[in-house]
Amino acid sequence: MSRRFYTSDDIEKLHARGLKELVIEQNDVVLDLAKDAAARYNITIRSVTTETAVTAVSPEERRTSPYNIEMWRREFPILEKGIHLANCSQSPQSFRVRRAIEEYLDHWNDVGMDWERWMEDVDESKAEFARLIHADPSEIAMLTSVSQATASIASSLDASGKRNKVVATEAEFPTVIHVWRAHQRYGFDLELVPVVNGEIDIAAYEKIIDERTLITSVPQVYYQNGFKQDIATICEIAHQKGSLFYVDAYQCLGTEPVDVKSMDIDMLSSGNLKYLLGLPGSAYLYVKKELIPYLTPSATGWFGQENPFAFDISSFQYASDARRFDTGTPSVITAYAAKAGMEMINQVGVQNIKTWVDELSAYTIQELQKRGLKTTSPVDISKKGPTTAISVPGPHVVEAELKKRDVVASARGPIIRFAPHFFVTRLDIDRALDALEDVLRDIKNKKIRVGCSDGGIIRHL
Repeated sequence: MSRRFYTSDDIEKLHARGLKELVIEQNDVVLDLAKDAAARYNITIRSVTTETAVTAVSPEERRTSPYNIEMWRREFPILEKGIHLANCSQSPQSFRVRRAIEEYLDHWNDVGMDWERWMEDVDESKAEFARLIHADPSEIAMLTSVSQATASIASSLDASGKRNKVVATEAEFPTVIHVWRAHQRYGFDLELVPVVNGEIDIAAYEKIIDERTLITSVPQVYYQNGFKQDIATICEIAHQKGSLFYVDAYQCLGTEPVDVKSMDIDMLSSGNLKYLLGLPGSAYLYVKKELIPYLTPSATGWFGQENPFAFDISSFQYASDARRFDTGTPSVITAYAAKAGMEMINQVGVQNIKTWVDELSAYTIQELQKRGLKTTSPVDISKKGPTTAISVPGPHVVEAELKKRDVVASARGPIIRFAPHFFVTRLDIDRALDALEDVLRDIKNKKIRVGCSDGGIIRHL
């Protein structure tokens, strides 16, 4: 792990921002003048080399994990006090991401304005996303959300010809369907592949994708129960029928290797706040370079132009690469965070993460069965992403009660979702399930009453 040296200037910056704590990592060095300044301003210097995050790692896990799990757990301060299993919704904050945000804030504070430097950082974040999916940085656009990425793709397609059909699925996160439905006014015909018993039969794509299909839009993982699709095979089916192929990889990217070139994927998007360890407000779109010249998004902006800084309103020229899918001024602060998060994922290695998360998935399914709890997720790990969905009464009540027990999970519809990442251990799973059983006992014994209409909670003291 890299070493950072803290000077009195760093302490002065913390004081200027009204902060009262400096958190350092194991190998960091605080110089004597910095310590003196911290004492003068009553700033606490705290090391993250506490034992709490480490004691959740068993000797067996130390031996068998494909990376130094203890070291990586120290990157996430929330693990000192609890268990984070809500990565399907929002990843925990890491020291690296926080430092990246502070780097931007400090630079902004010091220089006032430095757009040239900030645009370089945005480009570096695009390159990190490209590395993650084995693409070229020229094929990557930065947007604010998968909603915006999907709208950009939809607005670039022509539905006036014979091919005007969009094939999507009932497993899409609603935003994707909302975008395609909104574009039906321009002549798109939308048809959905059904979800049956929580899964999609791949043969259904053979039936529904036809010679009228312009684009096939699929999620890699179903957000409700973690069902994972074979996107390489679906892509092949789509291409055999002459359809473009678009993947929403939000619910697994960072835990499942994706090679857009070997899979021949046309377009792929993902946001950063889940398994890529970033913030809301950043998302990236990949578009195959051979397709870019033929796509003309009407959802655009000045950064989608070949030369945005020409400030020329008399001409309109799309950028020659994936920058044409950029829109307005990019969110620089989220690009800093996104780059730091994706650097961690690339450093640990996605295949290593997949190996570990698959083991945790299998362990969670096994423990649910032992405890008599019901899952709506696939029990075949090859068909499952990181999310395990557990049927519970009053899921949002359960989520709130688990949080009181220092377990962060995510309710969705009729289930509570446990979604581990590479820093989670089997002991975390055990403790989370113990807490869940405790909550369910309180509900059964009417110590906690689940509201019928609004998902509210009434505690009996």
